[in-house]
Amino acid sequence: MMVSFIDAHREVYGDEPICRVLPIAPSTYHAYVAKKLEPTKRSPRFRRDDALGPEVRRVFEKNSRVYGVRKVWRQLRREGFDIARCTVARLMRAMDLAGVIRGKPVRTTIRDKAAPCPLDRVNRQFRAPAPNMLWVSDFT
Repeated sequence: MMVSFIDAHREVYGDEPICRVLPIAPSTYHAYVAKKLEPTKRSPRFRRDDALGPEVRRVFEKNSRVYGVRKVWRQLRREGFDIARCTVARLMRAMDLAGVIRGKPVRTTIRDKAAPCPLDRVNRQFRAPAPNMLWVSDFT
């Protein structure tokens, strides 16, 4: 997000003055831009993710967008890919893929909308100026 901001405003202000204001080192910004322009400079993990991402999506789409992490992982293992389950989970999360959950979600609390909200007698200031001036409890 910071890199896209720097890219958008570097023509006007320059990248180094922006980096001085933002909490990012100029070398970090330049390394990120270099990796974006030349994929061979990317880390092995990113290159592997680029190769495995389409495979994860293919298995997910092939199975009617129903499979979750575990089933996608098992299918990829059956097909001969050496991949960890946490890697599949990370890639699916990055691509906003999620399996279908069976059943209805359990609703544990049904709130009474007519009940009044308790008063905030301390105005959310939970520190007392002296001992025994303020007593606070939590019943959740």
